[in-house]
Amino acid sequence: MKIAIILLIVALLIMGVVYGSVTDRTNRTTVTSFDLARYMGTWYEIARYDHSFERGLTGVRAQYELHPDGRVGVLNSGTDARSGRRKTAHGKAYAAGVPGRLRVSFFWFFYSDYYVMELGGDYDWALVGSRSSKYLWILARTPVLPVRTLNHILHLAGQRGYRTDKLLFVDQEV
Repeated sequence: MKIAIILLIVALLIMGVVYGSVTDRTNRTTVTSFDLARYMGTWYEIARYDHSFERGLTGVRAQYELHPDGRVGVLNSGTDARSGRRKTAHGKAYAAGVPGRLRVSFFWFFYSDYYVMELGGDYDWALVGSRSSKYLWILARTPVLPVRTLNHILHLAGQRGYRTDKLLFVDQEV
């Protein structure tokens, strides 16, 4: 009896994973051309999907620095809205062999996907996701985007199947 229950639970879990991957029609393809060196520098987080590792943070920004060996140093930071303290996370990244795809790690050898899906012609804004459609960021070189540009990015995200109504807009303390 216990074995039957365990097999039923495993079957349901497998069906959930398969069904979830079949019904997720989000387009997470990356840009076809990407200059890693040009992407380096400071990026301000304009909007994001909610997730635990940035919850409650304002003034969020990421700084990328290309090292001579081709790897990327990452410094993410944000201010905790309740305490007012600046929090930082040091990481590392490397190009994953496909334009616009990076692998990023903030802990030991555990890496996550970083997909640059849309990019402004002057590398002035980026729409970033990952292998999972649960993550989405709008980044810019400036703390605030012009409304027209932001609306364009939101339109692009919507066309890809992302729910833009779920985005949290980040206070950049301007």
